[in-house]
Amino acid sequence: MRGTPPRRPLPLFRSSAEDPADPAEPAENPQDPAETPGSATPGPASTPLPRLPISAGAVMTDQPTPSARRRFADALARHESHFDLTDAPGTSTLAAWFLGPKAENQQLLEDLVRSAVQAQADDRRELYPDDPVYVTEEMKRSEAYQQDVKNLRGEFETLLNSLRGSTPAWSYRFQGHMNWDLTLPGIAGYFAGMLYNQNNVAAEASPVTTLLEKAVGEDLCRLLGYAVGESWGHITCDGTVANLEAAWSARNLTYHPVAVAEAIRREAGLAAARDMTVPLPDGTERPLLELTPWQLVNLRPNTVLDLPTRLRNAYRLTDDQLNLVDRYTIQHLGYDSFRRFLKDEVEPGVILASATMHYSWPKAAAVLGIGRDNLLPVGVDLDARATVEARRELLDECLRLRRPVLLDVAVVGSTELSAVDPLAGILDLRDEYAQLGLGYPIHADAAWGGYFAAVKRPKPHNGKPRITPDLAMSRYVNEQYDALHRADSISIDPHKAGYVPYPAGGLCYRDKRQRDLIAMGAAYIDQGAPVDTNVGLFGVEGSKPGAAAAGVYLSHRVIRTDAGGYGRILGQALFNSKRFYAAVRTMARPGDPFTLATCQRIPAERAPHPDPTLVEEELAYISEHIVPKRNEELLGDHKAMKRLRELGSDQIIIGYAFNPVVDGRPNTSLKVANQLNEHIAQRLRLLPELVEPRTPQAHEMPPLIVTSSDFDPALHGREFIDAFCGRLGVVGEDPLTPVTYLISTTMDPWMTDTADGDFIPVLVEALRDTVVRCVEEMNLTP
Repeated sequence: MRGTPPRRPLPLFRSSAEDPADPAEPAENPQDPAETPGSATPGPASTPLPRLPISAGAVMTDQPTPSARRRFADALARHESHFDLTDAPGTSTLAAWFLGPKAENQQLLEDLVRSAVQAQADDRRELYPDDPVYVTEEMKRSEAYQQDVKNLRGEFETLLNSLRGSTPAWSYRFQGHMNWDLTLPGIAGYFAGMLYNQNNVAAEASPVTTLLEKAVGEDLCRLLGYAVGESWGHITCDGTVANLEAAWSARNLTYHPVAVAEAIRREAGLAAARDMTVPLPDGTERPLLELTPWQLVNLRPNTVLDLPTRLRNAYRLTDDQLNLVDRYTIQHLGYDSFRRFLKDEVEPGVILASATMHYSWPKAAAVLGIGRDNLLPVGVDLDARATVEARRELLDECLRLRRPVLLDVAVVGSTELSAVDPLAGILDLRDEYAQLGLGYPIHADAAWGGYFAAVKRPKPHNGKPRITPDLAMSRYVNEQYDALHRADSISIDPHKAGYVPYPAGGLCYRDKRQRDLIAMGAAYIDQGAPVDTNVGLFGVEGSKPGAAAAGVYLSHRVIRTDAGGYGRILGQALFNSKRFYAAVRTMARPGDPFTLATCQRIPAERAPHPDPTLVEEELAYISEHIVPKRNEELLGDHKAMKRLRELGSDQIIIGYAFNPVVDGRPNTSLKVANQLNEHIAQRLRLLPELVEPRTPQAHEMPPLIVTSSDFDPALHGREFIDAFCGRLGVVGEDPLTPVTYLISTTMDPWMTDTADGDFIPVLVEALRDTVVRCVEEMNLTP
């Protein structure tokens, strides 16, 4: 029990009973716009369209009046600055940020968890001190209670034993999935928040953790280069839901001008706006009601988002009048009823995304009714990056067929190879096609790559920014991150490169008004509220854990999202990944029964027609001047560091494949190479095993843990497949045969600087021994 006085002499938030209504505030008497008298027509359907009642469980069933919401928002706003992360001091000792590969910080974690439990216990005793207990000492002494506690402890021990068979993501030897150790503040914050079990669907159910989520959302926006105040971000359960929300809002944004035009044309209450003009993508100005459906679905995103404000300010429309628009939106009507407004002049809309897109995009297209056939894959180059040229071909087709582009997705860190699409060129291409009358929003899928922006974000230094340490990223990748702030929306997952517990995805909008397009409620009402009191109105999820916000918040508070915090973690991980790539690329020794190819090419292989002699010379340089060097030696060699920066992947995931050599002759069959790589993957994969009571693990652990995947010719294209197979030295018997390869993700910032030095040679030797053994077990003959 901690000492007195109690932790909180005064409650952080007053109850509504202590916050009387403002007597000067007018009484609310909302009226359903569907029943507004004086409409020119009854609306887009033959009968008035009822408004869908909104409910989000017990928390939101009884909706407070706008004045009550405002009072609650004002109460939240009084405490908002307390959680602001703008000037979070942060810390600088990386060794104190994680539990450690050998649980070196066990005592620290135990202290933090113990403090969280104590804080919860104190609150239960102090907040309502006169309330009675339920669990008495007499109950605890009873035989039934003691037996049940014994059973609980036994079942818990069984669970702990079973969990020992989990993937050891914290180990140097784990080079598989997008997962590593968790930050200590992330664990402690999540654990403390979990004990309070707050529901961030609405601030009434989570007055503190809602503010934490708001602070995190603003910090993510700052990290990505968005202007705080104009932008908005929030936590989702994962990147899949973040991408779904981005597609949902983009679809609604595309069709919203059609709804506004139809509402103004049909509703007497909006007649004042019938002379409204809007700027077209080419810079000309035209009356809104004179635009064709094709022109309406191609307005620039900012133009669309300006419409509500212009209707309110320029034409002095009331909230009730503005909400007449809602009945005409695609969100309200659905595709079938909405299509009547398009007058057969507009074909079904499409989403563009890299051929290597995450599986969340087909899901989003299916869930939103867009259809997977209208999700157009953009072809990739030899580095698995979607090309501007392939996009141009698709945009030309969309112009010709009059298919609106609902969203163009640029991947900033692909799932399997962490490839970064040419975002700067994609944004410039959008500006080019705007002059041809094609306007559309752009989303950066940075669920994996978003936190890498911290590598480029200067940290405060005596009040002044210092030189950005971006040496670990290539020149090309830096150019794309410099353009990140121009994207209309960005997904970013704290539970990936933010090193915090699941579930914690995230979505940020460059213009916070875009969230209103998916609001399950009156989107135009109470826009001036100082704090969002119902975060759940602006997304797919309803109930969501406040613990996730607490974990991310504390992690950002302790580890700043700049070059001195997360930039340091990821900068070292980038450095280690490139060193691991260099070691893997040159691991084959003379006489070894295998050759290998990496998915990411070395610079000499990027020439239009690579010279084998130059390739061998570069590999020899890497083998002599990079692989064997200590970090200190490498950092002091400017030429070697310049070469290192251009090696490996755009971020920290590398792909590679092996090919057996028999009697000095490399195999030429893709089928055989696939068999070898599948065999290696099986050897270096952790299989489900139950670990016996707490004794040394009974099952054999692989010496290195990686994962694997396949290159699909239908997705990656023949040029990519043929080039990779050419470097591997194989030919496919069937042009549709996938190519199996291995994947290593290096999120470990310590791997080259352990207490015993560089650990990469241990990993590479384990990989080499596994490959040699697998080749021998295949019993191949010439």
